[in-house]
Amino acid sequence: MTSFQEKYGPWALVTGASSGIGAEFAKQLAERNLNLILIARRKEKLEHLGRSLEKKNKIQVETITADLSRSDFMSLISPVAQTREIGLLVNNAGFGIGGHFLEHDLERELALLDVNCRAPLILAHEIGRKMTERRRGGIIFVSSVSAYMATPFEASYAASKVYELFLGESLWYELKQQGVDVLSLCPGSTMTEFHEISGTRAFAAMPVEPVVALALKKLGKKQSVIAGWHNRLLVSLAKIVPRRMITILAGKIMDNLRIP
Repeated sequence: MTSFQEKYGPWALVTGASSGIGAEFAKQLAERNLNLILIARRKEKLEHLGRSLEKKNKIQVETITADLSRSDFMSLISPVAQTREIGLLVNNAGFGIGGHFLEHDLERELALLDVNCRAPLILAHEIGRKMTERRRGGIIFVSSVSAYMATPFEASYAASKVYELFLGESLWYELKQQGVDVLSLCPGSTMTEFHEISGTRAFAAMPVEPVVALALKKLGKKQSVIAGWHNRLLVSLAKIVPRRMITILAGKIMDNLRIP
């Protein structure tokens, strides 16, 4: 039986790795003895995590400080990525903007599209090609439960997560014949900095550990997974209740969760 390291190693690249779900992916992959390329904007936090994982797990860690909303972000990543055999890509970086859409700064909205949609597309295209040449590897897209329902007061975030979910599920079919496993991970609210950044309150938030463990367990076995029984129940309801009613319900909930 092929081990996780043989199938998805020797290097994994994780975006948004300085905290939250990304940092947890880094920790659990290090425990599986994969070397890591960690990418995030916050240099000090990223380097601290890298040093800690190197020391604890006796692996190699490369850290790259990069803003994925910039059009030239690959110029920082490519020199490292091209010299490493990357067997697993975790497209985790992303953020949301809470509040009334028309009150948001347009540049911030466009940056959200760059980070949540454009960057995962570019990384999957560039690194996925190398994986298909080797006929092995894996790609994880961190989408969201919001991908299954329109979400007022987080409109562009929800729309961006639909993109990631559909891109991941489509590539699951396209790439499986070439030996590359693709998984779309859909968490609900989690105990991360997401809510602080987006300006919303957390509700029924899950710890990050079981969310990441589920993704690594189901990679190569499922097309997509929803973390948490309550989130799976919510999505099941969203599939049978008229979309208009789900949108109204989501709007009322998000309106109450917004931080004034």
